[in-house]
Amino acid sequence: MSQETANEAWTIGRLLRWTTGWFEQHGVDAPRLSAELLLAHTFGCKKIELYTRFEHVANPEQLTTMRELVRKAAEHMPVAYLIGRKEFFSLEFEVSPAVLIPRPETETLVQRVIDLCRARPDEPLAILDLGTGSGCIAVAIAKYVPTADLVASDASAEAVEIARHNAERHGVAERIAFCVADGLALEAAVVPLGGFDVIASNPPYIAEADFDALPRNVRDYEPRASLTLPGSDGLAFYRRLAAECGGCLKPDGSILVEIGHDQSQSVPAIFAETRHFTHVGTYRDPTDPHDRVVHFQRTGA
Repeated sequence: MSQETANEAWTIGRLLRWTTGWFEQHGVDAPRLSAELLLAHTFGCKKIELYTRFEHVANPEQLTTMRELVRKAAEHMPVAYLIGRKEFFSLEFEVSPAVLIPRPETETLVQRVIDLCRARPDEPLAILDLGTGSGCIAVAIAKYVPTADLVASDASAEAVEIARHNAERHGVAERIAFCVADGLALEAAVVPLGGFDVIASNPPYIAEADFDALPRNVRDYEPRASLTLPGSDGLAFYRRLAAECGGCLKPDGSILVEIGHDQSQSVPAIFAETRHFTHVGTYRDPTDPHDRVVHFQRTGA
């Protein structure tokens, strides 16, 4: 990209071809899609509009911007952080290195909570999004279940602020209470009388021993505290949730959690040990070979 010739200007089409090839050489995830997203960001247009502007020539400022984005992406900085946004559940979310990048696996969790709410259409359900990050779970549920009231909590004040911005962007902020809290240590004011109907969470489920083996774009850039807990075998959060949820979950309330690809047996075993939960089901997306979501219902105090 650094050597423009007199006979071949840097058009959008040429930039797309060159960047895609460069990303392929450097092992960047989804090289063509990544190139499209960076180009659309640089040129201030929708991704689909690139294909009607293939002959548009980049100006020097756009080339400088694109060079810097390509350099960082080739160092495996996630494209979502570079452009500051990520699509999730057909909604666009603001993201930064303070929050996990929303992933397709988490859409399965959201869909299951939505299905649960729609099966009880006459009951306005109170839902806790525990460890909200970007707010993608709470915001998507609020957007598609207008009768739901939600609390979105996170240990990171910066994450809570991003989640709040996303709720405002999608017009659901008035139905989501945001709070900074460590796990279930919630302010009494945000816990509904009688407890929550549903607790939903995409928790840190990576064993600390496995952290260094994660892909570089995850290990080096995404918030470590959202991926793993110090000294954890990947199951510490589930143990704490199963043991401590009694103070804020209704006696017949539901817990839906995302799990790691190899935790479909160990997580249900943790909840079974308490003798206070029924395992309702384990779910996966049809395109995913691994179970990703587990649903439990509380059966007693």
